[in-house]
Amino acid sequence: MLTIRPSHDADVPAIAAIYAHHVLNGTATFETTPPSEEEMAARRADVLGKKLPWLVALEEGKVVGYAYCQSFKPRPAYRFSAEDSIYLDPAAHRRGIGRELLSRLAAHAEEAGLRKLIAVIGDSGNEGSIGVHRACGFSQVGIIHACGWKFGRWLDIVLMERSLGEADRTAPAGGA
Repeated sequence: MLTIRPSHDADVPAIAAIYAHHVLNGTATFETTPPSEEEMAARRADVLGKKLPWLVALEEGKVVGYAYCQSFKPRPAYRFSAEDSIYLDPAAHRRGIGRELLSRLAAHAEEAGLRKLIAVIGDSGNEGSIGVHRACGFSQVGIIHACGWKFGRWLDIVLMERSLGEADRTAPAGGA
């Protein structure tokens, strides 16, 4: 049975291990050296300190994926937009877990007052991530060609977006 809940400190080793796999074996992230558990804990603390969500998916008590959103850019005008990130244990792919995580993340982001989620997807060939974002209501808004170099080849990034709540139809609370 799948459980999705806010992450806990005790989840950090599993989060770091899942991310390390993607750093070392995939192109979803352009990082080339896996961050330590301490670094992942600091990244999580930064997200939570901004009152943004960091969720984990569990099966039989084991973390099989996680998703969070982080400030899109540091300037105040961007404060109602965030970039999402989602990573799954390789054994959890193609089972609907990513879609459930991303759907819940969007709901939590909206509750946090965000109006836009932005996906910056590593590798235009990353059909899994593009597909899960599309299934969760994101639309593609662009491709930046050959902007990353990993595993001896140039990689694109795909930009996707999803509006949340009132989106741009009304001014946000505290949007002066």
